[in-house]
Amino acid sequence: MKVKEIVEILKAEILCEGNLEEEVKTACGSDMMSDVLAFVKDQSVLLTGLMNPQVVRTAEMMDMHCIIFVRGKKTDNSVVDLARQKDITVLATPYRMFTACGLLFSNGLRGGCDIS
Repeated sequence: MKVKEIVEILKAEILCEGNLEEEVKTACGSDMMSDVLAFVKDQSVLLTGLMNPQVVRTAEMMDMHCIIFVRGKKTDNSVVDLARQKDITVLATPYRMFTACGLLFSNGLRGGCDIS
C-alpha cells in the first residue's frame, strides 16, 4: 500500500508531505514509544495519539516513513518541522486509533509486531 492510499482510506490531512509514493507493508498503533522500540520490527507507519517530538525521533530510529496522528489531534509546528527535517510524512486522521488500524487492516495493511 502506498502512503497516498492511506491518506484516502483514513481521510487524513497531510501535515508534512514526504514521499507519498512510498510503499508500506506494515503498521503499528501505540502511544507508548517504549513499546514501539521494544516490539516493533521493520515498520513503515506509526499510528499514535502522542503529540511530541519523541514520536518523530522514535519513527526515525525505527526507519518509519509515516506518522499518523489519530483522534483529530493537532500537533504544534515543532513536531511537524522535525518530521520535515527527517523526511517523514505526517498525517492527521479524525478516526480513533482502533478504527484507523481496522480500516488499514481491512484494506490489506498488516502489523509486523514481533511477538516471539
